[in-house]
Amino acid sequence: MLLPDRLPLVMTREPIDKTLKMYVGGAFIRSESGRTEPVGGRLRACRASRKDLRGAVEAAAKAQPGWAGATAYLRGQIVYRIAEMLEGRRDGFVSLLGDNGAAELDASIDLLVSAAGWADKHQQILGTANPVAGPYHNFTVSEAVGVVGIVCPDEPSLLGLIALAASAILSGNTTVVLASESNPSPAAEFAEVLATSDVPGGVVNILTGFREELAPHFSSHREIAGLIAAGVDSETRRTLELGAAENLKRVHVIESPIDQSDWQAAIGPGAIERTLEFKTIWHPSSA
Repeated sequence: MLLPDRLPLVMTREPIDKTLKMYVGGAFIRSESGRTEPVGGRLRACRASRKDLRGAVEAAAKAQPGWAGATAYLRGQIVYRIAEMLEGRRDGFVSLLGDNGAAELDASIDLLVSAAGWADKHQQILGTANPVAGPYHNFTVSEAVGVVGIVCPDEPSLLGLIALAASAILSGNTTVVLASESNPSPAAEFAEVLATSDVPGGVVNILTGFREELAPHFSSHREIAGLIAAGVDSETRRTLELGAAENLKRVHVIESPIDQSDWQAAIGPGAIERTLEFKTIWHPSSA
């Protein structure tokens, strides 16, 4: 007796949801609270808490002495390596960035190359030999302030992040970055670029979450020596400035809106100076 052919087994596969992890201390982590927020399609982003921010600051503070102690030339080479890695992931980033993705990505790569060049040159522009009346040499030199908190604009989500972070790290600062609230996907993808480049863990730490929740903790945390924010509303700006007044950290808020050409010109002495402090050195003259 012949048995009827078996009917083929038809299986349907359900795609899995993806949670965009935060990047802290060179590792990809979830929020300690377990909270996530939908960001479109099957993607969810972690919602950072105050404890996550504290952990990111600890990682940045631990990495900062070693990063500042590296030669300026080495820091420039590492920043240039980020640009190389970003170029190699062009297609993925263009799709994440939308209609103007190619232009934003090109501007981001060019900005990193510019930042790499400034790493060993900003001292010559911002420092000086001062004239004095006496047998002394007097020099003004710049040093990194330490850990810098960065609150990114919603748009441009990638270019804004890179412009603010690159201007801080090239001189030896480490950063704790709050990514675009409305479009965190490019920041999460950029974390994968950092993880596969030569940037030491803790130099750039990326959190995703809500500005309203985290801004007070950015401003009040005493280990954060400086704050840079862009694209924030007046209430968030007030929160950052009032909170920072208690611990005397410097705050720089970039007014919005600014167009892409402004971001492309964001690397230069003025932007780098935001995260530097200046010291004067006296030395006896041998003459």
